[in-house]
Amino acid sequence: MKLLATIFLLATTLNLFAQTDTTSFPTPTEDLLEGYSQGQDEDGSFDYNDLFDRLAHLRRRPLDLNQASATDLADFPFLTDLQRNAVPEYRSKYGNLISIYELQAVPGYDVPTIKLLLPFVMVDEPNFFGKERPTLSSNRQQVILRWSRQLEDKAGFSVPASDTAASRYPGSPDQLYFRYKFTRGDRISAGITAEKDAGEEFFKGSNRKGFDFYSAHFFLKDPVRRVKSLALGDYAVMMGQGLLVYQGFAPRKSALSTLVSRSGKPLRPFSSVSEYDFYRGAAAVFDLGKKLELLTFASTRQRDANLAAEADTLSGEPDIAFATSLQTSGLHRTANELADRGAIQQNSAGASLKYHNRRLQLSLNGLYEHLDKPLQRTSAVYNRYYFNGQSLLNFSVDYGYSLRNFYVFGETARSQNGAVSTVNGVVAALDRRVDLALVHRHFARDYQSLNAKPFAESSGGLNERGTYLGLQVQPTNRWRMNAYFDQWRHDWAKFGVDGPSQGSEWLARATFTQKRKLEFYVQLRSEKKEVNLPDNETKLDQLATRHNLQGRLNLSLKLHPAVEWRSRIDFGSSETAGVKLKGIAMFQELIFKPMGSPFTASTRFAIFSTEDYAVRFYSFERDVLNDFSIPAYYGRGSRFYVNLGYRLSSQIRLEARYASTFYPNLTEIGSGLEATPGQRRSEVKLQLRGEF
Repeated sequence: MKLLATIFLLATTLNLFAQTDTTSFPTPTEDLLEGYSQGQDEDGSFDYNDLFDRLAHLRRRPLDLNQASATDLADFPFLTDLQRNAVPEYRSKYGNLISIYELQAVPGYDVPTIKLLLPFVMVDEPNFFGKERPTLSSNRQQVILRWSRQLEDKAGFSVPASDTAASRYPGSPDQLYFRYKFTRGDRISAGITAEKDAGEEFFKGSNRKGFDFYSAHFFLKDPVRRVKSLALGDYAVMMGQGLLVYQGFAPRKSALSTLVSRSGKPLRPFSSVSEYDFYRGAAAVFDLGKKLELLTFASTRQRDANLAAEADTLSGEPDIAFATSLQTSGLHRTANELADRGAIQQNSAGASLKYHNRRLQLSLNGLYEHLDKPLQRTSAVYNRYYFNGQSLLNFSVDYGYSLRNFYVFGETARSQNGAVSTVNGVVAALDRRVDLALVHRHFARDYQSLNAKPFAESSGGLNERGTYLGLQVQPTNRWRMNAYFDQWRHDWAKFGVDGPSQGSEWLARATFTQKRKLEFYVQLRSEKKEVNLPDNETKLDQLATRHNLQGRLNLSLKLHPAVEWRSRIDFGSSETAGVKLKGIAMFQELIFKPMGSPFTASTRFAIFSTEDYAVRFYSFERDVLNDFSIPAYYGRGSRFYVNLGYRLSSQIRLEARYASTFYPNLTEIGSGLEATPGQRRSEVKLQLRGEF
């Protein structure tokens, strides 16, 4: 009966899945990245490449749904916790899936979600559709060479080299990237990644060994009995809900309103170009039997830090060096940036003991960090409760439990000073077409951690209390509604906010989909938060509420099986203390991907007009594979880009990109050494990618 039912599903819906896009990443990933960028008011640099790498690997080597655990399915950022747990739960009740299209019978899986999964998953037996099965003995090598450059010279390159009194960039404007990666099925991964940023020297001066940044990893899955995974070199660790450590991409609030928990494999190889968000050393996951699993790791690496010194007046000893901050930009161009490079050594060790069965996972986590020079931040008010010193020992307990249509999760952590932070949530399927997510967090203002990335308004897992409510409703097969409301309070000052503050945010989106031909959504987002009053004339900064309101209309239309048209209009305002600023942005985009052709192309033209940076619109831009671009459109101007790709052979692909932004009312773009004279900034990029 199960076989007959599956054949019936195939016969009635197979046409929905024909000509699945196998060259671009799913639209929900773009929503996650745009949502992450929208919350980047204070957190500085970040890196997305680990997210793209995981999806690219699964596209080449699809995941077998009959072997996949909920942790394996966490590789797909667009799946909710209920959907991840639903597949193993379904198998336990009804046996292995006969076809990937049987997912339509799995609770929580609709046609749009299944279409997103198709390029990344398979069912091992029987192989009705001839999808290539990954063999454990197959070897694959990947080589990526990338060059990019801004065509107009920045001020940092135009300062005469003989002018020793002025700062300048000693290296070329070229940005270079190299990666080699070897994989053997899912068992072995080894590789090296190297990068040189624009302005950094190459095989001379401060970088006589070539690139400015090198990363290497060697990763084994199930190397010997009782060892589930082993990592040497650079690797990433994820614990619980991120209150101790969560390295790599950690989603924030987005239009995917029920994606709220941190989940995934606790140990991953690191092959990205983030120069701070990883460990370097050795790590392993052990199978202790009786449903117990132990993660252990040790790391030592140099961190960029801003150093200062003070004299020891009591002993008369030489000056004592200390760090006032840890740097995350990874840029090493000027004398000051070079002085910060590797200025402090960070030693780390940790462990996580996890018990798990089909419904429950419970973990005890510990993390120890030691700096060879003390961290002594500046005396700014907002820094009062941040970690200062050399050693930090944190512990936490995290859990996850699924029962029928409910999944509950959370983590409670304690830092060395006794402060406690906790985050807890539930995701529930109230109906076949209604999903609900609820998250509550209470982060002590004096909680201290160097690596925390929980789901919250701000990063760090400290100084925040809040409640998030997310909802997804699918009244028909064509309509989907997403909404969330988040309210929070900070009990102490923050950067740019000189006192306790509060805020709230909500988003609503309605999406209409017509099979493979059309997708249209309308979205409205509102955010209210307290900030320092602009142009404040009193001794103490007063707070005022800043209200950002943004709307969006977005259309994606298949004009032809090989041509897709995308159109978007963003509009909004930002109001603070009675001063209201407005803005609008819009773009038109064409994507050309003929089936069977070695040639692909995409191009976009955007125009924007906003009265201030406070009114900015983030937009995900298509780029060369394994790279990304999410600029903020603000000011008054236009932006154009074109991407071209050509498959030279079945193993080698060449890609090129040209992007240009034009500001008609400016005579100089940017400031300081990054200033570009004129009205235009243009970038060109070339990438050669080989897979053997």
